Amino acid sequence: MKGRSLLPLAIALFALPASYAQTDGGQIKPVSYKVVDGNKVDSNTLQGWKTWRALACERCHGAKQEGMVGPSLIDALKTLDPKEFHRTVFGGRVDKGMPDFSSSTMMQKNWENLYAYLKGRSDGKINPGDLQAIDAK
Repeated sequence: MKGRSLLPLAIALFALPASYAQTDGGQIKPVSYKVVDGNKVDSNTLQGWKTWRALACERCHGAKQEGMVGPSLIDALKTLDPKEFHRTVFGGRVDKGMPDFSSSTMMQKNWENLYAYLKGRSDGKINPGDLQAIDAK
């Protein structure tokens, strides 16, 4: 009987989103994205894409995030969790040419959104190229 009472809990835990980000208050919140037709995304994911563009991440990771001088983020985001992504973005990997973006206000405000955008690209749900808001006409 005890084993059966744990089954709903186990199912609920596996049904939760796989990616989480830590907020300033130390709480964990899901990192998610919404996409329609491959290029229409929710406002947070759109901010992530705008952050990608503004900080010129494509110079190293390629316009399609498939890698150039820097590694493919399409491949990396299949296993890179938000905690490691945060550590990389805000600490850099100077020995490999990855700058530290900890002084970037835009990155500080949008790193979770950038993660969501890149996760959507990695999952194959968001197409490469320009994006627009889901509610754009």
